Amino acid sequence: MGRKYPFARFLPTPVIEALLKHKSPQVLSEIRGVRSITGKETKGWFIGCPLSPRMMNRLPLEFVYEKIVQSCELAARQGAKIVGLGAFTAVVGDRGITVAKRSPIAVTTGNSYTIASAIEGALEAAKLLEVPTKESILAVVGATGSIGRTCAILLAPEFAHMVLIGRDFEATAKVASELGHCAEATTDIRRLKEADVVITVTSSETAIIQPEHLKSGAIVCDVARPRDVSVRVREERDDVLIIEGGLVEVPGDVDFGFDFGFPPKTAYACMAETMILALEDRCENYTLGKNVSVEQVREMQDLAKKHGFRLAGFRSFEKEVSQETIARVKRAVERRTKVSANI
Repeated sequence: MGRKYPFARFLPTPVIEALLKHKSPQVLSEIRGVRSITGKETKGWFIGCPLSPRMMNRLPLEFVYEKIVQSCELAARQGAKIVGLGAFTAVVGDRGITVAKRSPIAVTTGNSYTIASAIEGALEAAKLLEVPTKESILAVVGATGSIGRTCAILLAPEFAHMVLIGRDFEATAKVASELGHCAEATTDIRRLKEADVVITVTSSETAIIQPEHLKSGAIVCDVARPRDVSVRVREERDDVLIIEGGLVEVPGDVDFGFDFGFPPKTAYACMAETMILALEDRCENYTLGKNVSVEQVREMQDLAKKHGFRLAGFRSFEKEVSQETIARVKRAVERRTKVSANI
């Protein structure tokens, strides 16, 4: 709201939400210049669905569904053949299933490519900081969700042990049982203190990871929108690396027509999945529901590579991660490793 209407930056959140409740979806911008390395081109639109995450959680679900479906209908009128549900619109309710049934065009949540890019980013960061994943602990926060569960399944072979954190112990334990002896379930966020690498992707309205939850030298890939990691972590912990998961570089001379706070040609992976399916002429329902298959993630990895989509550089709280930050956290990893060796 603040980027589209600058005056909104000075209004209290409840006032903005009261205004949004009576607002209709609108076209924010036209996306031009998406060009695959195969030569194929596509274009699209960003549609603003006037609901905040808190509103989606607290308003009647039918009201929320209606707003999202209205957004899909607006996209169809513009000429779109497939729509991607961004951020919280992909989480609310049954993760796109009901919306897809009511939408006049195909729907995807974009979670397959979000998972692929989050995994790639976490492993690349671990390699950069020389964290030996085969000897390390991975924590997945929000492990029962569509993204968290599949991230855990795909990363299980890469780590010595996994701590799965969720709000519902029984549901989290069920995911842990799928992974065997290498994983354990908990509802205690304080168990993050054990983790060398963290992937966090909850549907919380507010930040849940605070400075005291993380060990020195930890890598945290925050895939959630709104963020799971508190801004206090950035301010108080210069010995941990926080990266935004799911950011990719889009091929072509791309003009999104709207400022998301990213560098040029950079988008969320959920947005990119929609573009990739359009480039493939696969205007079909793709990633929907709570379970994202390993096959879908791997197929989206292959299609992204085919068309020239790739992981963007590391960013944290909408700013590029500096070499100084990487070097500082790497030193923290080295200190931690030496202490462990001495013990």
